Amino acid sequence: MVKQRARDPLRIALVGQKFMGRAHANAWGQVGRFFDSERRVEVDLVAARDAQSLEPFAARWGIPRWTADVEAIAEDERIDLVDVAASNDAHRAIAVAMLAAGKHVACEKPLAGTLVDARAMRDAAAKAKGRTFVWFNYRRCPAVALAHQLVAEGRLGRIHHVRATYLQSWGGPKTPMSWRFTREVAGSGAHGDLNAHIVDLARFITGDEIVEVHGAVSRTFVDQRVDPKTRRKHKSDVDDAVLFLASFENGAVASFEASRVATGRSNANAIEINGEQGAVRFEFEDMNVLWFYDGQLDARTAGWRRILVTEPEHPYASNWWPAGHVLGYEHTFANQAADIVRALSGSKPLVPLPDFADAYMTQRVLEAALVSARERCSVRMTQVR
Repeated sequence: MVKQRARDPLRIALVGQKFMGRAHANAWGQVGRFFDSERRVEVDLVAARDAQSLEPFAARWGIPRWTADVEAIAEDERIDLVDVAASNDAHRAIAVAMLAAGKHVACEKPLAGTLVDARAMRDAAAKAKGRTFVWFNYRRCPAVALAHQLVAEGRLGRIHHVRATYLQSWGGPKTPMSWRFTREVAGSGAHGDLNAHIVDLARFITGDEIVEVHGAVSRTFVDQRVDPKTRRKHKSDVDDAVLFLASFENGAVASFEASRVATGRSNANAIEINGEQGAVRFEFEDMNVLWFYDGQLDARTAGWRRILVTEPEHPYASNWWPAGHVLGYEHTFANQAADIVRALSGSKPLVPLPDFADAYMTQRVLEAALVSARERCSVRMTQVR
C-alpha cells in the first residue's frame, strides 16, 4: 500500500512577479520534486500591481489564478501562506493585513524599508496565529549551513573576528532608474539590499548579536538616473555603498562592506570568521566550497582545508545530486522553501529559519549604521529600538 502524504496541501499566494517572484515560484515548485515533504505545495495565486504581466507569468509557472487586488488575498480562504516578494515599501501593509487574517507570511529581505515599518511587522507577528519567515536565502547554501554547524559545535572556539563584504557592480551610471534607487520605496540602497544579507549571515553563523556599530560611512556616487520609459533624469537618493565596523556581545569585532558600484565584482558575497581555535571563510561565487582552518593541528600539517560541500552528509546536499554535482543560486531558495514547509508541518527545519523577530534584529543593525553614518558617531544597539 502506498503511503499517502500527510495533511492538506499548503496553498500559497505569491505577491510579486519580477526577479524575486521568479525565484520564489521556482523554489516552491521544487519542494515536492526534491524533498520528502510532509505537505504538497501549491502556488494557487499570483498577485501584483502590474496586471498585464500576471497572466503570462501565471501561465509560465503553472499558477491557476492571478489578481491585481492584493488586499483581496486576506479574505481568500483557500490561501494558507502569503509570500511577499514586492518592493520594500509594500512589505508592511501586506504582511500586517495577511497576519491579521490568520495567514502565514513569508517576506523578502530586508524585512522593510524602514525601522518603523519593520517594528510594526514584528509586533503584528507577535500577536498573530500565523507563522512568519524571511527570505535570507544565503543561510541555505550548504557551505554556510555547515559553517553554522561548525561554530555551534565549538570547532572555532571563541570568535575574535568577523569580516564580511557584499560587492556588486551593476549599479553604475548607465543603470536605469528603478524603485531600488528611490529612498521612499526602497528605504536604502546597497545597505538594505546587500548589507542586510551579510549582517544576517554574521549573526546566523556566529550565533551572537551585535551590540555596537562604529564609524559607518555611506556614499552615493550616482545621484541621477534615466527613466527607461520617459528618458528623463530622476534623482537617485539612496546609498551606492555603505561600510561600517561593529562589536559583538561576546567580544568579537566585525567589518561590513556593501557596494553596487564595485567594478569587477558581480555577486561577491563573502564572509570570514576567525576564532581562537579555527576559522571558516565562504565566497558565494564559489558557493559549493567552505574553507576551514583547524587551529588544533600542529604546525607541520595546519593549513586551510577546501571542503566541497556536496556529500550526502552535508546540509541539504542529499536532496539534490550525487557528490561533486554542484548547486546554484536557485537551490538556496528551494532549500528555504522546503524548511518552511517542514516548519508548517510541525517538523524541525534543518537550520534555524529567520522569522520577523529575527529579521528585526538585523534591521536594527542596519538602522544603527545609517545613524552612525549620518551623525558620525558610534551607536549602541540599546539606542536603536
